[in-house]
Amino acid sequence: MRVLICPDKFAGTLSAPEVAQAVADGWSVPGDVLVQRPLADGGPGFVEVLAAALDPVARAAPAARVGPCGASRPVRLDGRRIPVDTVDPLGRPARGEILYANGVAYVESAQACGLHLLSAAERDPRVTTSYGLGLLLAAAVETGAAEVVVGLGGSAVNDAGAGMLAALGAAPVDDAGQALPYGGIPLITAAALGGVPRLRQVRLVAATDVDNPLTGLHGASNVFGPQKGAGREDVLRLDAALEHFAGVLEKAFGIEDLATRPGGGAAGGLGAALIALGGTVTSGINLVTNLIGLDRELDAADLVITGEGSFDHQSLRGKVVAGIAAGARDRGLPCVVLAGRNETGHREAAAAGVTETHTLVEHFGDVETALAEPARGLRELSSRLAGQWSRS
Repeated sequence: MRVLICPDKFAGTLSAPEVAQAVADGWSVPGDVLVQRPLADGGPGFVEVLAAALDPVARAAPAARVGPCGASRPVRLDGRRIPVDTVDPLGRPARGEILYANGVAYVESAQACGLHLLSAAERDPRVTTSYGLGLLLAAAVETGAAEVVVGLGGSAVNDAGAGMLAALGAAPVDDAGQALPYGGIPLITAAALGGVPRLRQVRLVAATDVDNPLTGLHGASNVFGPQKGAGREDVLRLDAALEHFAGVLEKAFGIEDLATRPGGGAAGGLGAALIALGGTVTSGINLVTNLIGLDRELDAADLVITGEGSFDHQSLRGKVVAGIAAGARDRGLPCVVLAGRNETGHREAAAAGVTETHTLVEHFGDVETALAEPARGLRELSSRLAGQWSRS
């Protein structure tokens, strides 16, 4: 039996490669073929997952790449990882990296803007900044890449890319020409950009797991602001500030309807800033699966195992599980989801292509153990699945 193991991360506990390895370690049937393809949708782990495809085993057969800008061409990810000094959402020193392969640089916004970089008490989208992503993007431009793909997701910021633009030489300024403080709230006083972004005509691609617009009921502030530490009054002020700043960006770059563009609300509005810079928006999970040749593995599989830390209503809207389940469904393959917890309905999951769902919370009987020993839980769940599904 050929088992394709292609999970996302379990946020806060295990990376996607660690999840895949735990599932493989627990599969207890000799002779079965286990294929590990850890995944990401643009959020935390984006660069790590793509870098895993550089392994000689992973690239034994060249993957077929569908370029974010349209053209299909064969590619082999024979690139390199470049460390970069950056800052976190509060301006403290942080470490990031660029993955450079075949003329394309891949950057992960969460390495500089990630919610995981802050404690619960530090989360405050009124003041957090995307400046660190601007440093990563500037370094990516300096590699000489013709195209930079920015993975978006899991951010602690809500500044519509204002900090990123500042790091690129185009800081938002007020009517007096003074640079604004960092954060989302000060953007209500933005009058213009104080310079031109230094991008050397590089093509930009925003790889995201959401299609939310920048503002409004389904926008960045309303949907994602609360999990970043925003109260109700903060959400309203942030939404108004981002709507105002969208007008500033429209004037600066000669575009229209920026506040309502799909994907503009990704990563606290970083999607909108990249769109303003001429970037295109693409599905993060589709980009990753194309790069690593996942369709070929799905065609050859007998069983698909995927999963993530929290399997909820957002999981079925453009995230890893949704993409994998749809691919399995289209091929008539069973798809099993392993998760820390499950907040979806059975009918909803089945319609998306999910055959079964198993959780660590149900397995252990409590949340504390699930968080403390996720790898053991995944090994044990995998061992049980092997007994149920294997034909050996």
